[in-house]
Amino acid sequence: MNPFEQKPSRSAEGFQSWKKLYPKAYKKDETDAYTKVRIILMTGAEYEAVWFGHQFHRNCSNNDLRRELAFSRRQEQQQQHQLAYLKPVDETQLETTITYEQLAVDLTAILAQREPDPYVVKALNFALLEDFDHLYRYSDLLEMEQGIQAERLVGRYTEIMPGRPTISHHRHPVDSVRRACDFKKADLVTLLDTCTITAAEQQTMNYYMNLGAYYPNDLGRRLYQEIGMVEEQHVTQYGALMDPRCTWLENLLVHEYNECYLYWSCYETETDASVRKIWEQNFEIEVAHLHKAQKLLREYEGKEWEQVLPQGEFPEPLHFEPQIDYVRKVLKDTVELTADREEYALIDSISADADFFKYQAAVNKGNTLDVPSHRVICEYQKKSLEDYRFETQKNPVPSLRDRKTDNTDLGRITRETGKRGKA
Repeated sequence: MNPFEQKPSRSAEGFQSWKKLYPKAYKKDETDAYTKVRIILMTGAEYEAVWFGHQFHRNCSNNDLRRELAFSRRQEQQQQHQLAYLKPVDETQLETTITYEQLAVDLTAILAQREPDPYVVKALNFALLEDFDHLYRYSDLLEMEQGIQAERLVGRYTEIMPGRPTISHHRHPVDSVRRACDFKKADLVTLLDTCTITAAEQQTMNYYMNLGAYYPNDLGRRLYQEIGMVEEQHVTQYGALMDPRCTWLENLLVHEYNECYLYWSCYETETDASVRKIWEQNFEIEVAHLHKAQKLLREYEGKEWEQVLPQGEFPEPLHFEPQIDYVRKVLKDTVELTADREEYALIDSISADADFFKYQAAVNKGNTLDVPSHRVICEYQKKSLEDYRFETQKNPVPSLRDRKTDNTDLGRITRETGKRGKA
């Protein structure tokens, strides 16, 4: 499939009615977990498209070009709203959150295994273990407060157990910056992977930032606040991988191409007939946007799309399926890593006066029970004697197998000294 060879549909050039913008919501207890995952992924892709369009608009002095952007952006906004309203009203905030974290875990694992750039693979694997731990902590909160076991919500496709402890995710901002890719030299898959994961993590960050404060109790509000801050770190990391040398119009072309690829992937792999129709409709809209971006690039910069993208033909579609074995391997091999400027290092190998320890001393000052992610598990263990998990086997990390005690040392405390380093 090469979207540049597709003739844009005339029906894709208009706007949707209010009736079409308000689709029939999925049934939360019947719809496949991966259908929900795809919906959140594409909601995030559209959100990224809208906000990129606004930033382009604010950094452009040509009103004719700004009008072209405004037209496409209005359509992107309609698409985003349509997808967001597929969520049913009876699905709670926390239930939706479980799907957000399942998306983060399985998407990251899928991208890491197909990614040809080893540096990007490291970034994906690093954040994977953190989203995996977030899923565990939100799941315990869900079971404790609503009596709902998250394994049902994830379709038993994704395990629920501790990853790198969330308390160990608290890193200094300088350690979230990565080396940028060169999109003109990189494999097409790398371009797609970095764009996709940035949009997905940004959607998660925004969801937590905007809705966290609406949670009905302090325990949940605090958990959303903490994990929302970690998601900001992830967005910074992934955004840093994207090529800053691309012009605004080159970036526009890349955005539209990535959306085409994702909608095509969703259409090719969707099992829900009604949702599949939405993927098809939105793919046609994005093909029209891509051709417009191609035209604007030629008109304003004198460039052809081949000068921006290494190829037009899509790679294999993005297909969601269980990633249990891969997540287990990454957990076993890399759980003790932390970030050290542009690289990753074992916690035992970084300097005692590293920024990581300084930041830990600042935000985790006092009792570890003050850290919301730790407190949630402690409260659950206090109530039920052991934590809630869904495991196919024992955790591959021996120190994470204890179901009666939450580990707050792994990836944070050095073995040699047993201390957090110098504050």
